[in-house]
This record gives sequence, C-alpha cells and structure tokens, in this order.
Amino acid sequence: MGVVGAHAERGWGRGIHLPALSALADDYEITAVAGTSRESAEAAAGTWGARHAFDDARALMEHPEVDLVTIAVQLPQRDGLVEAAVAAGKHVYSEWPLALDAPTAERFRDAAEKAGVRHAVGLQSRHHPAVRLLRDLVADGIVGEVLSTSLSYSLSTPTVWSQRYAALFDHTKGVNHLAVVAGHSMDMYRYAVGDFTELSATLTTRIRSVTMEETGEELEVTSPDQIVVGGLLESGAASSVHFMTGGPHGDGFRIEVHGSAGRLVLRSTDDSLVGPEFVLTHAMGGRPPVEIAVPASYLPLLPQAPAPVRNVHQVYTDLARAIRTGEPHEPDFGTAARMHRVIDAVKESAATGERRRLTHPSA
Repeated sequence: MGVVGAHAERGWGRGIHLPALSALADDYEITAVAGTSRESAEAAAGTWGARHAFDDARALMEHPEVDLVTIAVQLPQRDGLVEAAVAAGKHVYSEWPLALDAPTAERFRDAAEKAGVRHAVGLQSRHHPAVRLLRDLVADGIVGEVLSTSLSYSLSTPTVWSQRYAALFDHTKGVNHLAVVAGHSMDMYRYAVGDFTELSATLTTRIRSVTMEETGEELEVTSPDQIVVGGLLESGAASSVHFMTGGPHGDGFRIEVHGSAGRLVLRSTDDSLVGPEFVLTHAMGGRPPVEIAVPASYLPLLPQAPAPVRNVHQVYTDLARAIRTGEPHEPDFGTAARMHRVIDAVKESAATGERRRLTHPSA
C-alpha cells in the first residue's frame, strides 16, 4: 500500500495511521509514501519503512507495488487525488471530509463502485466501544420506544493558531467546524440513534477573528462556531444537536436517548473531538442512573492504544476483510455521501430559514 501525506515527524498520518497500520502487519505492507518534496518523502520512507518515496502522489498511485492508497492530506490539498487513485484501479482510504459537498462525494462513491475498488473514509469515531454499545442497547429496546435524542458538544479553542489551520476558519474550504467538528460528531451520533429525515438549522459566527501564530496577523473568521440543528429521525423521535466551539473551557460530548421506559446518557471524559473515552449510564423507573460497563466483546483490538489509533485500526481491519472477502463494511464512501447530505441540508436550511427533508438511498 501507499500513503499520500506521510511525514517523518508530525501529522495525523504519522501519529495515527502509522501505529494503526504497524499493528496490522499481516494485512498491510507500506511499500510507498508521497510527500511535498523529494527530501520529505525520503525522510518519511525511512520512518514508515517504505521502499519507495515520491514527490508526486499520482506516480505513487501508478506504482505496481501499490494496491491501496491512503490519502492522509487535508481536503484543500487533496484536489483530484481520490479520482486519480480510483482511476488507477487502487483501493482507497480517504480522510474526512471526503469532498466539498454531497454530489461530489456521490460521484467518488459511484466511480469507485464502477471501478470495482473498495473504499473507506476516516469517520472512525463510530468505532468507540461505548458508541457501539449505545447503538445496540437502543436497538434492543432497553429504553422502550425512543421519544427523543440529543447531542451536545462543547470544545475549548485557543485564540492563537498556526497558519497550518487557517482553512478551518474559511467557510469555503470544506474543513471548517461544520464539516470537521459536526461531521465527525454527527456521524457518530447518527450511527447510534439513526438518520435524520428532516431538519432545520441555525449557524452563527460569534468569534470573528483569530491570530496567526507565525505572523501575529488577525485572520477574519467566516465559518460558523455555533451550530444548532433540530429535526426528526427515521424512528420518528425528535432530535436536537448543538455544537459549541470557542472559549477556554469545553465539556465534550453528551448524547442522551430518552425513551418510554428509561434513559441512556453517553458522556465523554474530555472535550477531544476524536480521542475521548466515554462513560455510559442507564436510568429506569425512579432509580438513579447506573454506569454500564462495556462488555468484553466490544473492547478494541488495541486496548492500550489511544482511542484514535484504536478506531482507525478498526477501519483498516474491516477494510482488509472487505478486500479479501467482498463483504460490505463501513465507514465507506457511501457513509461519507450520506453525512455530506446532512451537512448540505444544514447549510441550506440555515441559509434559507426553511426546513429540509432528507432521503438516504443505499450507497
């Protein structure tokens, strides 16, 4: 396999993908890496144990020793790479967001299906053991009929940022809080409680500038930092979602499932977006909530690794099985297209003030 966006010292690929892949040596061999220059690619090849180094991602994709391409670069630097990997007949693992909008994500999905290649997307948070347990308990009816569900997530953010993150504050770049924070969080939420069938949304920007660390320049913020969504789920349950970013303190995730026979609450232990641990509690009747231990069958394959590594490791594990057997797996490009439809509906509702209905055809 080949990794586009490999770095010798830093980055999501170096910190998360490399340890996840290193634990899957029976399934994956990293044969090639691509970087922004020949020098950086060769340095990365030494760190990643790759035989080949490229400063051209498309050359990596054409190499005969590469059958899977991981694209671990941010969306603004990814132009054309997903299509190129598919056109080269390679399986693809792309980081999230997959695209700027749902139609583009659907085009990627359709092209991959037509080419007969398997595909995965970096929406790995659904693999948290407590999230999977929550999903199964809801499906098993532990709270009775689900009446309503809610998600809140508050994230502390600094006022000074490296220029590497400037795109986060630009609503046109596709890696802002709506795409990244809401995308990761709402995919995890929808996985546990079900998809939206209709929604209305409000977006607003309360922090209007941030400072660039390297230059001291004040950067105008055009992306929303407060995201509020209300609507109905496929089950008919009411749903509310609120993402709060900014300020010195965040309280992380809280997902509540309120049912006719009880209540489930999932809370994170910190405000990390993709790396928290979770505590799940159950209340029924007039009794106080009790914590539910995660059964051994839900525990991750890499129990000592940080949560993001464990979850990405699971995505790679499922992708390897899908390549070998032809079995379906998620999260894939179809998962991404469905999440992009929700994000597009949120943007359209906030822009028009109108409620949006959603359909989620099979991928």
